[in-house]
Amino acid sequence: MSKGHSNVGQIALVGLFVTALTTAQLTASKLLAIPLPSAIGELPVVGATIILPGAALAYALTFFASDCYSELYGRRPAQVMVNVGFAMNFVLLGLVWSTIVAPAADPEFAAEFSNVLASGTNIVAGSLLAYLVSQNWDVIVFHSIREMTDGAFLWLRNIVSTATSQAIDTVIFVGVAFYVAPTVLGIGQALPQNVLIGLIVGQYLLKLLIALVDTPFVYLVVSLLGDESTSADDGWVAD
Repeated sequence: MSKGHSNVGQIALVGLFVTALTTAQLTASKLLAIPLPSAIGELPVVGATIILPGAALAYALTFFASDCYSELYGRRPAQVMVNVGFAMNFVLLGLVWSTIVAPAADPEFAAEFSNVLASGTNIVAGSLLAYLVSQNWDVIVFHSIREMTDGAFLWLRNIVSTATSQAIDTVIFVGVAFYVAPTVLGIGQALPQNVLIGLIVGQYLLKLLIALVDTPFVYLVVSLLGDESTSADDGWVAD
């Protein structure tokens, strides 16, 4: 693989990571109501409808990107990407609030604009803590399993690292963004306990499903951007 090809892939993964992260911060305040298929019926706690933040899919993509990046470029570069992304949350917060407080040509629209984006402060507050803990956990677990299996079983480290880190992320994010931050900062309203639990369960179920579904795509990205030996004999495809 040429160096130019490698650089394009590396930049593309960082770009996907940052784009998904930014999108997640700006869309999380909208709560989605996803009805379950009639064949499934109702689930405990969740009921017949899964309630989850609008950022669930976008944020799940950050774990996909970080797992691909970890596998291809190593633990330290992946942690650098994760922690630089953490710092960029403050840039996002600064840019959003500088726009909110700047004089507006249309005060009525400015009020609507503020109502929509100011709630993003709660989202950023929750995601900062959740992100810092869960993304670093994801990288650590991913490479710990990689070392224990001598580089085999990419599917195992992708699923285990993502499933555990997403559990940590979901509990911290929902708790801070939709309860602690509104209570402490006074922006928006704290959600009732039953809604919070439903959010945590619903969001985690989606993230767990994505962790299972995205595994073949992790293999595809690694095979396209890495050496052929990267995914050989890892137990995913039978000879």
